[in-house]
This record gives sequence, structure tokens and C-alpha cells, in this order.
Amino acid sequence: MGKQPNLYTFGDVDELAKTLRTYIFQCQQAGFERHDAFKIAVSGGSLPNTLAKALLDRGNGSDEDRVDFSKWEIFFADERAVALDHEDSNYKLLKEELLDKIPAELGKPHVHPIDIQYLDDVHEMADQYQEDLMRSFAAKDSVKLPVFDLLLLGCGPDGHTCSLFPNHPLLREADAWVAAIENSPKPPAKRITLTLPVVTHGIKIAYVATGEAKAGILRQIFDTDEGRSLPCGLVNEGGAEKVSWFTDAKAVNGIGFPRRGSL
Repeated sequence: MGKQPNLYTFGDVDELAKTLRTYIFQCQQAGFERHDAFKIAVSGGSLPNTLAKALLDRGNGSDEDRVDFSKWEIFFADERAVALDHEDSNYKLLKEELLDKIPAELGKPHVHPIDIQYLDDVHEMADQYQEDLMRSFAAKDSVKLPVFDLLLLGCGPDGHTCSLFPNHPLLREADAWVAAIENSPKPPAKRITLTLPVVTHGIKIAYVATGEAKAGILRQIFDTDEGRSLPCGLVNEGGAEKVSWFTDAKAVNGIGFPRRGSL
């Protein structure tokens, strides 16, 4: 058996957020040392709220416990083909939960929203977002895939991640960095998403999954053979030890996979 993902479990979301903060800052520091920037991709759902808990805490004042948002580049792991102020927009969610609350002294991140002029042509929107990624990741050299310092993702009740859904043909996409989806099983139907090779190519990949509603799907992902073919299971398989799951006790109730309580 190859190397496995890390499954971290905490008593509650507040405790989880403290360790997630430490983990993100370790990834931030590695990014700064690598290329004086921190390039991340984020999903929507409950993740932005947990991120705000983790990142906007005052911390202990040490250099290791300080965020420098001015060097952050934030992309979206997936986005819905809606206006940026629409209630289904992941950008709007991140803006309201985190971006608007960042104190000026912590700096301002460079955020990459979708180009809303292509709302009626989701394939062109995906192409334009890929161009945006190429300007950031392949400005100097040609690269086969972008290498995110960190991808912060969620897990859907069906095991989907980003807008990669179970048994969907997009799971086999091997060339594109960003793909369009027009028939999402979860509304809204039209979206763009990072592809599976881009996700598993990240330096670090983190999932945040909390609450008892997640327990059934996490049991499937971690404890069954069928779960390995779900999108989250494929990320576990492809990312191996680069993948870390941050969960609370309710989300992992009944899971046999070995868990840890600290980094």
C-alpha cells in the first residue's frame, strides 16, 4: 500500500480552526520561501467561514503566526456561472465571510474571480480562467500543470469535490487545467472547475469536513473500496500524503481509518 492521506480530528470547529491556522501558515511560509508568494485555490460551502475563524484570529504575535495577505494569490477551485453578487457565487461567499473582514494591516490578497462577461458561455469562461492561471503559473516557463502551494477544499454529501461529481466524464479530463460543466447534478447547472490532475498536483491539499451530516460519506471514502472511486477518494489516491483532512469528532464518528489529533 502506498502512502496515505492524513486524517486529523478535533473536538469542535474552534479547536480545528486553531490547527488549520498553523497548517496554513506552514504552507504560506513554504510558498514564500519557494517563490515569495502564496498561491492557493479555495472552494465554497462552509469552508470560508472556517477559514475566517482560522485566519482572522489575533494569534500569538510571533512571526510564525502571522498572515501576510499581500503576498496571497487566491483562485477558486470551482465557481458557478453566476454574477459575482449572486447568492450562489463562491466569490461572494468568500468576500463576505473572509475578504471584507481582513484588517488593513494584514495586507490585501490578489483575488481571481471569474470573468462575468462569459456567463452565457461557460466553455469560454473556463478557457479564460485557465488563461488567468497560465499568466500566474506559466508566465516565465511552459508548465504542464499549475502547482498550487495549497488547495483548500470541501467534500459534498455524495463525495464530490470542487465541481467534480461522481461518475462524471470530467473526472477523466487529463489535459485542461480548468473545465466547464453544464449539467451539474447540484444546481446551478453551469460551472467551471479545476480538473483532477490540477488538484492532485498541488504541493498540499486540505479538506475541511465537519458535522454529523458528513459522517456517512467520510466512512465511505476512508473505509470502503467503492469510496476510492468517488472524487474525494480519487484525490486521496492521487495526492496521498500531501492530502490532509481537518474534521471534527461528529464527522468521523464510526470511521475505522486511523486519525490524529495534532500536526
